[in-house]
Amino acid sequence: MLKILTITLNPAIDLSTSVEAVVAGPKLYCKPPRIDPGGGGVNVARTIQKLGGQATALLAVAGARGDQILELLTAEDVPVIPVRVHGETRQSLAVTDESSGAQYRFSLPGETLTAAEAERLLAAIANAASKGCHVVLSGGVPPGLGDDFPAKIQRVIAPFTDQLIVDTSKAPLAWLMANPIAPLLLLRVDQKEAAQAAHHAMETIEDSLAFASALVAQGVAKMVVTGRGAEGSVMVTERARYHCKAPRVPVRSKVGAGDAFVGAMTMALARGEPAEQALVWGVAASSATVCTEGTALCDPDRTRELRQACDLRAV
Repeated sequence: MLKILTITLNPAIDLSTSVEAVVAGPKLYCKPPRIDPGGGGVNVARTIQKLGGQATALLAVAGARGDQILELLTAEDVPVIPVRVHGETRQSLAVTDESSGAQYRFSLPGETLTAAEAERLLAAIANAASKGCHVVLSGGVPPGLGDDFPAKIQRVIAPFTDQLIVDTSKAPLAWLMANPIAPLLLLRVDQKEAAQAAHHAMETIEDSLAFASALVAQGVAKMVVTGRGAEGSVMVTERARYHCKAPRVPVRSKVGAGDAFVGAMTMALARGEPAEQALVWGVAASSATVCTEGTALCDPDRTRELRQACDLRAV
């Protein structure tokens, strides 16, 4: 397998717990929390490790919680490249209402990074990239780095590799789609983000396919995947269009499902599997992840089982 480097610019300590019922006013007594290392690229690397591969996680870390996230990743045997920044690594909280099964997710903001910290991050990324490696930028871009920071990453790794996979959001995602400098290997966009970019709801599978096809035609990426929740995901490449329907599973926590998708798909691509089979791996890992608590991510046996239940069709 080719080397995989994941980049997390805004990691988090993920706390997940539950209460009998979420109601306003009285003090709510939570169950003991589950604590996981979190953030897009962190979870991508953790997924790859769980599925039998290996990825190095480069992440911005700060303060005592930064030390904690590094300890948690070391306990999971995930190689890390920490880039120290000021302040404190953020937290995220997921609370499940036991009476309804509804999950409430709260994401705290990260620190505003400085221009000097941005340069340190870019230098570390350039130093970590190797010839032909797959690089995954997953998760949000913290304030201070600029909406064009994903494009800056693409430029600094260009001497080594053009295998860049991006799964980000908000203004940096919009900037990336509007200002392609060279086609990414893969861009993943969830259903809500696709609707915001297209200025209309993604009501049908054809809506998602048309959106992804336009991005491929514009040179944004060689492959574009758009999620459709319980319906699975669609993928458009330069030559084909696919829909992979997800198997039905009991939902316990949706935290990290998109990251697990990216991790499993990246691992499959890195070991040379066809794009459509990599899509199936992604859908299976995402489905396996929602069956677990907190940010436990996908069980490998469950992922392999669900892969057989995925329905892949050329469309």
